[in-house]
Amino acid sequence: MSKESRWEDCMENFSSISISPDKAKAKSLIDTALGRNQFLAGNEIIKSNANYIFEGYYSSALELLHAILLLHGYKVGNHICLGYYLRDILKNDKLYRRFDDCRFKRNSLIYYGKKMDFEIAKDAIEKCNHLMQELTTILNKEMKKN
Repeated sequence: MSKESRWEDCMENFSSISISPDKAKAKSLIDTALGRNQFLAGNEIIKSNANYIFEGYYSSALELLHAILLLHGYKVGNHICLGYYLRDILKNDKLYRRFDDCRFKRNSLIYYGKKMDFEIAKDAIEKCNHLMQELTTILNKEMKKN
């Protein structure tokens, strides 16, 4: 069980720390996420690869989230605090719920070896793609500001 239940807890427990904003590193993470997405988009989603494709898209979503936080001057050490940033700082509960759902599915897959049923995996991939679209919109606005 995480000791954090809100962004402020993440900062107090040093799971998240303030740093100098780093636009170059954010750009590098964005480029990596876009490259991975191009690779993944070239693969047909079938029963044997759906969980792995989801995992790849989740990694790209993480990179986009980390890029947002880097632009705002934060480094985050766990996925749950990334979600709290969406919910508590960006005030986007819908995006937080979408991210948290993907995070939970990814944790079940990675840490507990619970592969998703094919239909659930396809749905998770779609949700993760929507998450990335929304994060990209946020990033585009942030990159124009900086």
